[in-house]
Amino acid sequence: MVEKTFPMTQEGKEKLEQELEDLKVNKRAEIIERIKIARSFGDLSENSEYESAKDEQAFVEGRISTLENMIRFAEIINDQDYADDEVTLGRKVTFKELPDGDQEAYTIVGSAEADPMSFKISNDSPMAQALIGKKVGETVTIETPGGAFDVEILKVEKNK
Repeated sequence: MVEKTFPMTQEGKEKLEQELEDLKVNKRAEIIERIKIARSFGDLSENSEYESAKDEQAFVEGRISTLENMIRFAEIINDQDYADDEVTLGRKVTFKELPDGDQEAYTIVGSAEADPMSFKISNDSPMAQALIGKKVGETVTIETPGGAFDVEILKVEKNK
């Protein structure tokens, strides 16, 4: 069986490692303490604090498992292997909607580190899929659930 890899930048992998460490060292201890306090209240069958802590414990353990898997199968993308003006994972691309739209800039990252509020979009997104492999000056049609639109790539910057 072939394991799924998780393409990401080195920075993205380091953030996942930090989150994993925090969950294992800090969050687990907090939850264990909450469970201990909730048990002291007596009857566990009607103890909402106990149930809440157990639910959170299950969530945290699931997240730890997910993070460990993503880190184990991380595929660090080296953007040095691509032309300077080529859109690829780990690079910031600036484009404008045609014919006369505003400029927008996004960094294309692996799905594990995507954060649209920070202008980091997943390489699996329709926009990134359309842009990857294209170069400065090219016009690209982006197909989204909301409809298609054309953009012109203005600038590509390497991850610092």
